[in-house]
Amino acid sequence: MSELVTGDGSFRMHSAVLAIGGNLGDRLTNLQTAVDSLADTPSLTITWLSPVYETAPLLADGAEAQDDYLNAVLGVTTALPPDMLLMRTQAIEEALGRTREVHWGARTIDIDIVQVDELVSAEPELTLPHPRAAQRAFVLAPWYDARPEDVLTGVGPIAELLTALGGAAAQGAARRDDLELMLS
Repeated sequence: MSELVTGDGSFRMHSAVLAIGGNLGDRLTNLQTAVDSLADTPSLTITWLSPVYETAPLLADGAEAQDDYLNAVLGVTTALPPDMLLMRTQAIEEALGRTREVHWGARTIDIDIVQVDELVSAEPELTLPHPRAAQRAFVLAPWYDARPEDVLTGVGPIAELLTALGGAAAQGAARRDDLELMLS
């Protein structure tokens, strides 16, 4: 997807937006552990972190009921190319007990790469920007709270996208000011 090393021999830095969420176990602890694990990743720095939101799960037809999710969005800069960033996020999910048995099923943690730089890719392993981010208040609302001026690559300003959804409340996303994620 991108070159690891620039022409002068330095590592190419990437800016990425990640969405995290979970609805199994101690939801806030799982989110915090994901943030801490990302922060402990060599050549990755968390540059901003959104407030926490609570949202109802998206259920496919015939899916079993699930508990509500806690969600947050964060920005990182990293020397990891997108495919290596994906491997790192999946390793964190696995370490936190994430299983992939049911599509859109309940999970301890989910870490989605929403966008990396201004890359557009239709690779099956990592589609960028995330193909459903513009339709999800649980991504747009916390992202907007942290960085209202940001733009979802190839789609538009997140403020406009959130407004088009009818705002956070229209999709059952509620900011939880009583909960906070910390950067270590």
